[in-house]
Amino acid sequence: MRRALMNLHRVLLGSTLVACSAVAHAQGVLVPPRQAAAPVNSLAAAAANVGLKRCLPALQRLSSAAVQGAKSNDVLLDWDRKRTNDSATFAMIGMEYANGGAAMSITAIPEADVACSVQAERISVAPFTCQSVAQQELVGYRQTQLLPNFAVYTDGKDPTSSVSLIDSPPGCLVIRRYVEFNWKDPAAAPARR
Repeated sequence: MRRALMNLHRVLLGSTLVACSAVAHAQGVLVPPRQAAAPVNSLAAAAANVGLKRCLPALQRLSSAAVQGAKSNDVLLDWDRKRTNDSATFAMIGMEYANGGAAMSITAIPEADVACSVQAERISVAPFTCQSVAQQELVGYRQTQLLPNFAVYTDGKDPTSSVSLIDSPPGCLVIRRYVEFNWKDPAAAPARR
């Protein structure tokens, strides 16, 4: 009798597990899959985590633009740990996109007032010739040929930015550069006098 009860207990337990797994499987089929959340902005998170405050809005703004549309990103961050908010911050963000990758180097330097001077370079490779990249993306830009394989393009409407194209067969190395001295956070309240 005891053996029969143990066998009955095993059968009931086994059928309960099968039923539970069938319900769990049905719920997985019926519930639509969650959309992948946008990746965390690694630079903004790391800068905030280590206590950078002075140029944080500039770092956040530039890195947010960089990681937009990326599947994932990660960062190398360097700063003076003895003078966290009074020295330069250097960052290199790696970004993974559905069709490839890119890197962005960002430097932020606190100025004497609440401003920061910033420099950012987004580096990618286009699977086309530099001439075709220029014809498609840089119409109306002024070209300066620095070397036979290296041209810099500028737009008079945006004097703090440039695009460098470096022939690297079979593709083109593209470096988009932005520089601004004395950048101030437009969201910050103006100083009272």
